[in-house]
Amino acid sequence: MYQIGQMKRENLRNNHRPRLALTLGDPAGIGTEVILKALADPEISKNCDLTVVGSQDLLRNYEKLNLAELSILNVPLPEHIQQEIVIGTGNAASGAASFAYMETAITRTLAGEFDGIVTGPIAKSAWKAAGYNYPGQTELLAELAGADRVGMLFVARSPHTGWTLRTLLVTTHIPLCQVSQVLTPELMTEKLELLVECLERDFGLKTARIAIAGLNPHSGELGQLGKEEQDWLIPWIELERKNRPNIKLEGPIPPDTMWVKPGQAWYGNAQIQTADAYLALYHDQGLIPVKLMAFDRAVNTSIGLPFIRTSPDHGTAFDIAGKGIADATSMKAAIQLAAELVQQRREA
Repeated sequence: MYQIGQMKRENLRNNHRPRLALTLGDPAGIGTEVILKALADPEISKNCDLTVVGSQDLLRNYEKLNLAELSILNVPLPEHIQQEIVIGTGNAASGAASFAYMETAITRTLAGEFDGIVTGPIAKSAWKAAGYNYPGQTELLAELAGADRVGMLFVARSPHTGWTLRTLLVTTHIPLCQVSQVLTPELMTEKLELLVECLERDFGLKTARIAIAGLNPHSGELGQLGKEEQDWLIPWIELERKNRPNIKLEGPIPPDTMWVKPGQAWYGNAQIQTADAYLALYHDQGLIPVKLMAFDRAVNTSIGLPFIRTSPDHGTAFDIAGKGIADATSMKAAIQLAAELVQQRREA
């Protein structure tokens, strides 16, 4: 199926605007609200064609929504599932719905109907309650697309300076106590290769500068505060420098100081020398600074897939679902970035 879809995209890539599927995510959360708010902004659909993937019957519950104005790929739900969905409460029914939206969008994208997917937020606990044991949407995307290597890249453009932050996580949703066991030179090489390929293919950066974080405080301080840097991380970086002469690798940088220059570039000095991308070794090491700087506009980008996938960097926010106060900034950024990345791939 993938090869057929790939051929269709190749034949049509210069004949249409980027076509993006927007999945509603968990219908009990804020996904529908932020998507509808984003679509209400004419600038968002200016350079791409957008199709909402979700249940038309549920969309009818939104007041002042003219379904005729939306392009909708309807995913009908069994009546008992639909009746059990409650705004503000994630459960097995809402998990089954969000999984169905995602599965439909992936299948149709692989078939060549879309160039990329922008996903609304889902609740992992709701997926599990529905019987789907995936750590998140990225793993489902990888499985259905047949992708052996995938990564979570977070991208955000500063509203203050225009500088772009790119952060890739080496490990993602695992307990902190497992990080040092999961991190290996082989995993680091896999993620670095993904990042280098992405920077070149999707961002046009052929001679990138990449900053690599240390694992321990002060990057281990010569083995006094942890031995991973001395035992294998520093030798790995030195070997990768030899293997990738066109890429400038910096590190291991102490995790508490690696984010100083990005913070300065984000808030006031875009001319300061920064890296093109930052390689964080575990979830919070990378996402605390990302969310501190760009909570309302960061975009989660899945790299390593045969198509573009982006998502807003926030969750379902069940506590404010249905209140009409959700901020659509990150969803707008996810749509705009997806369109830009599709276009960049076409021109590469």
